[in-house]
Order: sequence, then structure tokens, then C-alpha cells
Amino acid sequence: MIKVKLDDIANSVNGKIINYSNISVENVSINSKENLKNGIFVPLKGENVDGHDFIKDAYENGAITCFSEKELNISEPYILVESTRQALKDFAEYYISLFKIPIVAITGSSGKTTTKDIVACVLSQKYKVVKTIGNFNNEVGLPLTIFNIDDTTDITILEMGTSSFGEISNLSKIAKPDICVITNIGTAHIETLCDAEGILKAKSEIFDYMKPNGIAVLNYDDKMLRSLSNKIDNIFFYSLENKSSDSDKFFYADNIKYNDIYSVSFDAINNSEKINVNVPATGKYMVYNALVSIIIGKYFNMSKNDIIDGILNFKPSKNRFDIIKTDKYTIINSVYNANPDSMKAIIDVLCYTSKRKICILGDMLELGNHAEEFHLDIGKYAIIKNIDVLVCIGVLSYKIYEGALLQQNSYKSNSEVFYFRTKEEFLDSASNILRCNDVVLVKASRSMKFEYIVENLMR
Repeated sequence: MIKVKLDDIANSVNGKIINYSNISVENVSINSKENLKNGIFVPLKGENVDGHDFIKDAYENGAITCFSEKELNISEPYILVESTRQALKDFAEYYISLFKIPIVAITGSSGKTTTKDIVACVLSQKYKVVKTIGNFNNEVGLPLTIFNIDDTTDITILEMGTSSFGEISNLSKIAKPDICVITNIGTAHIETLCDAEGILKAKSEIFDYMKPNGIAVLNYDDKMLRSLSNKIDNIFFYSLENKSSDSDKFFYADNIKYNDIYSVSFDAINNSEKINVNVPATGKYMVYNALVSIIIGKYFNMSKNDIIDGILNFKPSKNRFDIIKTDKYTIINSVYNANPDSMKAIIDVLCYTSKRKICILGDMLELGNHAEEFHLDIGKYAIIKNIDVLVCIGVLSYKIYEGALLQQNSYKSNSEVFYFRTKEEFLDSASNILRCNDVVLVKASRSMKFEYIVENLMR
């Protein structure tokens, strides 16, 4: 972060300086326990905790100022605001405006984080990149990412998530992106966004504050995204299914080869140009993600070799297709989150191995009235894909179990199907279900905390 004067911060958030001092801020934090030397502390109100209760701690840890929604009995300078949460967003919007650098914004129902990471790997071959850390993709995390930008930054990549209407629009207002990527329109957050049209509407808010000369990068194979063709002027499409376009704004994958669960290679073709790439992670969705990185790499005038090397340097984030080898099993750790689309995509990946395939699946949340239907469908899908062993854990996952049994009645299958109410019940029986050399997929929504299963299997 570069230094910002207290006056400029106050003006950017429409706040009032109390105990005025001619100081400059060098970092921003919402955590009073961090080293806040020369920083501003932003106390946020949560369901159970109010950050205002920790303002004293923040000053003791080096903060030189803070935002506050109420008058404080202190001698240190602070900025009085109506809402500290809004002040954080307003300050981030002002701060990012100080830099004339390209902003890449990425959203979608699934694949946002992986796409962000592989795009960053490619661009980092030539440029100094600031990207969203982990899953800091909301109205708190995105501003905190922005404060990592400094005078050495060439490009910033911001992931944008949402669970309700208006959120991505707010993020787009802060970032003013030059490039807007939507990976897909799936079923994540359908509970609050109602249906596919609602999800498309929410994700399309990314264009609300796109710069006038900005571009969109969209998945052509997603019919919902393809419907935006007549609504956005400058679109780059990518596809696995359409191989007939000769447009310079259309990229497709050909000669796709899946190499067990470890990698996928393909030719990326744009007009008459071809780039052969190898992605050190596999699955159809990884081909899509890599195509996005190629489009953006070429947009920023990167060479073929830099793009190829950048993709080769990609490593999945922890708990997102994280392959772990133990003396007994190969574990595919994908416990960060789950929705019906990502669940099916990773079951497909498991099918690339010749070893015994084990699916340990848990509840998928935020599916509203569709929850039972989607869980039943996943159970049926696992049987159709000839998974050797399906383990279903959790209240909603009983429907995965039921779906699997229903499919077995109409489909010749040798799959073994088990149901457990809790993680502990499964682990008590795991040694009787799993065998040496199994490939074991573990996946569920975040709140299921399936990393506990992964940790136990690693032991």
C-alpha cells in the first residue's frame, strides 16, 4: 500500500476527522490483533462481535487512526463515519482510483478461484500481479485485496462472489474493471437468487461499472452466457464444444487428453493460431479455466512461451482439488465448498483413473427448495459414472444415498453405497470400506468441515 493522507481518506468516505493530525496511513486492517503500525483500523459489526470494542487494542498494536460510527473518548485521531463497512468500500474505491492499472474481475457460479489463480500464474510471467487472496471476494475481502496494490503493481485480479442481488454491482463500483470474466451460470446460491435467470442477472452486475472500453470474457458453451451476445459490445468467447468459429475473439480447445487425475493437455485454437498447453490439474473445467488465462494473456501481449510456462506453474489452492498421496490412498481434497455443478465436475475427474474410485460426499447448502432434488440427482449421477464406492454423509446427503439406490434399480451397477449421519460414524467404519491404492474424493459444502475426514485419512 502507498501512503494516503488522513485528509484524503476522510474526504473519500465523507467522514469527519476527530482529534486532527497531519498523518498518513500505510496499511488497513479489520483485525485489531495484527501489527497495525502506521495503519487504520476498520471496526466492523458482526452478528456476535462489534469491532468498536477493540479500538483500544488496535491503537496499542500500532494503529494511528480508525473509522468509528460513534464518538470515542480517546486523544488519538479517528474518522467519524455513518457506517464503517461502507467507509471501507468507499476508501477502497478511492484508493484503486489512484492507480492507472488494468483491473481483471472474475465471477461465476463455480470455478472463480481456480480461474483467478491460473490467470494470475500466466500474467505473473511478465507482470507484477496483485490478486484476491483465497476467497476474499465479498464487500469486505475485495477492498482488503485492493489495499495490497502499490506503485510496483502492473495488473490486479479481483474475484467477485455473491449470494444476493446488488453485491457484485457494489464490487464492480469499487473496482471499475477493464476485463470482466464470467465462468458459468450454475446453481450456487439458487436459494437467494431464485433461478438461472436470477443467477445470470446477479452475475451480470459485474458489467455495471466496467470501463467504457472494457471487454467481457464468457463461456460460449453456457447458453445463459451466450444470451449476452447482443447486450455487450466487446466479447471474447471460449468453448470446448464449438470448433467452427474463425473469429479473432473466439478461442476453443481441441485434442483434449486427460492424463489420469493429474493433468490435462489440449490445443488452444484462435483463428489460425494454435497453442499446445499442459495443465497440471485435470478436468473439463480446467480446460475452460486455462482458456480464460490464454485469452487474457494474449490480450496483454504475452508470448506463447510465457503463457505455456504460466499455466505449467499453476497449483490448485488448498482444499480445491488438492491431491494428497498417503501410504494407503490418493486423496482428492475438494472440501472448500460444493454445489451441484462442481460436484458433478469433480466426479467426472475421478473417472479418469483406472484405480478404485471412492466418492465421500456431504451436504450441499444454499439450494433452497431445490435441495432434495439436487442431492437425489448427484446420487444418480455417481452411479451412472460407475463410481466403485459412494459414501454419503449428512442430513441432506441421505437424498444422495436415495438417488444412488434409485439409479441402481434401473442401471446395471456394482457400486457400493453407504450412508452415515456424521463424519465420526463414517470414520469408525472407514477401514472396512477403503482399500489400499484407492483414489478417494472428499467433497461437501464448507460448513460440513470435511477437512476433518481428510486429516484422518492422511493419518
